[in-house]
This record gives sequence, structure tokens and C-alpha cells, in this order.
Amino acid sequence: MEFRTYSSPHLPATGSVSRMMGFVLLALLPGSLCAVWLFGWGVLVNILLAGLAAIAAEAAMLTARRRPVLPALQDGSALLTGVLLAMALPPLAPWWIPVIGSLFAIVIAKQLYGGLGYNPFNPAMAGYVVLLISFPRELSLWPATGWVLDLQDTLQLVFAGSLPDTLTLDAITMATPLDAVKTRLGLSETLTEIQGSTVFGSFAGAGWEWLNLWFLLGGLWLLQQKIIKWQIPAGMLAGLSLTALLFYAWNPDIYASPQFHCFSGAAMLGAFFIATDPVSASTTPRGRLYYGLGIGVLTYVIRTWGGYPDGVAFAVLLMNMAAPTIDYYTRPRVFGHDDS
Repeated sequence: MEFRTYSSPHLPATGSVSRMMGFVLLALLPGSLCAVWLFGWGVLVNILLAGLAAIAAEAAMLTARRRPVLPALQDGSALLTGVLLAMALPPLAPWWIPVIGSLFAIVIAKQLYGGLGYNPFNPAMAGYVVLLISFPRELSLWPATGWVLDLQDTLQLVFAGSLPDTLTLDAITMATPLDAVKTRLGLSETLTEIQGSTVFGSFAGAGWEWLNLWFLLGGLWLLQQKIIKWQIPAGMLAGLSLTALLFYAWNPDIYASPQFHCFSGAAMLGAFFIATDPVSASTTPRGRLYYGLGIGVLTYVIRTWGGYPDGVAFAVLLMNMAAPTIDYYTRPRVFGHDDS
């Protein structure tokens, strides 16, 4: 009797790209709902626009490259890119902001490099940085704390660029806590004076504390499900916290506390959902730790002395460039091979 022989692997695979992307999207859900509660319907509008634009761009590029479209769309990577980009954008940005960002992320930062598995940079952060540099005014339209537009007014502002006669854009927008700290420190105010304003909560930005907490819980669930490895989040938060602690201990009047940095801006979103991108991040166990540490330190440096209030996106892209070198010098020793 003749038996058919199959090549390895002989054990069924337990993981897949679509499973991983699905888990990440589920882990983003609590933070996304918190963002909607804090900032209004614009968060959902951004997610829909960025997600649909990312899927459409993926389909168009795969068609142009004569590659199978449906399997690539089903893996969820394009949708996740759009959602991550949307979470980084201000909820009151014009409709074309998430669309342009998603188009750049998918077409330029992903597909022109060969698609999933070949992109050297995180596509969502590449799209966000292009938007931040090109349209700084539109990326400053964050709602004031406690002010949430209803759905009709939100759609009118996002798609038509207008508000009811009783409202003005300056009245419903304000600087983020990170931006407020950077601006007012430049006016020679102390952190004690700055943090007495209404944009701050108990230890970080009002509302941003809760947002980062929900992203932290979602990230811990991903760790528990073994979707991501612990080294990158731990390294990033350690690099950010330890650097902040060093300067905070030196002069707390001009340098914010570690908890402020960890629970403001995109710290938790970056640590668990952005920096852990399996394609553009470091892949060796020790390399992932160094990679995360580098992102944390760079985030603090950009926040404190750079030209932008938050530095997560820039830090991730800079460490994306360093990832191949980090992997090269942190390769595990091969069993039975003498490195000497």
C-alpha cells in the first residue's frame, strides 16, 4: 500500500495573521469607546473614514499588483492600520485628514515596499507623521475637556467645515495636556502653576488618564493571550518612566512626573498597539527590549525638547530604522555553534 507523505510542519498552526489582527482590534475596543465618551462622535467618524480608506487603498494596490485581493483584505491588517491611525487623530479633523493619512499609510508605507511583511516602517505612524508635518493646524483640533458635540454638529464640522452660529472653533477646541505643558513652560511658568488648570486631572491630563488606563488594560489582555511579547511594552514604558524620573527628581518644577508621561498622550497606545507591530519592530528577545527602551527614551526627548508635544510616532519610526541593526547584534546563539 502506498502512503502519501506530507512535508513539515506536521503540527497544525495555532496562530494566523487574521487571528492576531482580530485580537488587537478587540483589545482596542475599550479604549476606543472611552475616546468616544471623552471626545465625541468624531472618533467614530475618523475610524470609519480611515478604515474604509485603508481597505479601499489595499484593494486597489493589490489589484494593480495583480495579487489576490480577498485573502489580503480578510487578514485585517489594512483595517487595523486605519483604526490605529484614527485613534491618533483629533476627533474634529476634516474628513480628508484620515483619508489622506490612510492612503499614504497603505499605498506608500506598505504596498510600495511589497505589502504585509515587507514594510520597514509602521504604516499607521508613517501616515500620521506625514499628516502632522503637512497639516499642523488640522491636527490640533482636539475638543475642550467636557465639551462633546452632538452627531449632527460633528458631521457638519467634519464634512462641511462649519458650525452652528452659536459656536466657534476656538470655543470648543483646546490644547492637549502635553501641548499645554510644553507651551506654558516656554512662558516660564512652573508645573505646579500649569497643572492647576482644568485640563489636568489627578496625575495626568483630565480624561487622558482614563483613556490610557483602558489602553493599558487592553494591552495586558493581549499579553495574557500571547498575541504580543512583553519586552517591547515593558521596555518602552521603562525607558519613558526612568528618563522622566531622572529629570523629575532633578527639577520637578520644569520636568513632569513619570506617571504624567505614561498616562498622557499616546503612551499606552504606543507601547502595546503601535510599537509591537511584528513587521517593523525588532524580533529577537533581547532586541525587543532594547527597541522598546529606545522608543521610550526618544519619546521623552521629543516631548521635552522637540518641536512636537508628543513624540511616540517619531520615536517608533526612528527605532524602525534601527530594528535590523538591533536584531543583527542581539541574535541568540545557535545551539551547538561556538561564537568565539
